[in-house]
Amino acid sequence: MEAQVSRLEFRDAMARVCAPVNIVTTDGPAGRGGFTATAMCSVSDDPPTLLVCMNERSAQTGLFLANQRFCVNVLTQSHMHLAGKFAGAIRDMAERYNAARWQTMPSGVPALLDAIVSFDCEIGAVNKVGTHNVMFGRVVDIRHGSDEAALLYVGRNYMQPSAVGSFGG
Repeated sequence: MEAQVSRLEFRDAMARVCAPVNIVTTDGPAGRGGFTATAMCSVSDDPPTLLVCMNERSAQTGLFLANQRFCVNVLTQSHMHLAGKFAGAIRDMAERYNAARWQTMPSGVPALLDAIVSFDCEIGAVNKVGTHNVMFGRVVDIRHGSDEAALLYVGRNYMQPSAVGSFGG
């Protein structure tokens, strides 16, 4: 069956899907990088694995693939400014990182100090699908942080929903 859905129609439909906002970081022999992503989800709990999608045309693709590790940092509502910086509003990587506080995970990758949760991952596999590389990360460590409500993305905008509660309690 041939696809009957246009690229634009699909993008408009996906804009109606609410997703948590994440900053995905890397560091290693190829250098430090980071980008904002909503395309992240759990794959398996045995072994603990998640996936992140990254545009293969990104200038950072080679960096992530060479380092073979990344950290997914789930953002809080107070990170909206940071999400914009890592989405490309600021090109200079040092300036992006200087806008927040970080700690180093066991793999050597930076984790956002006040993220809701940070997943330290080693790349287990990468599959190219369309315009994106799907990076499968084996979770090697988890750091729990803030209990603040998550920053969401829907309708092509960041959203700070008052109806979403915190994880505390």
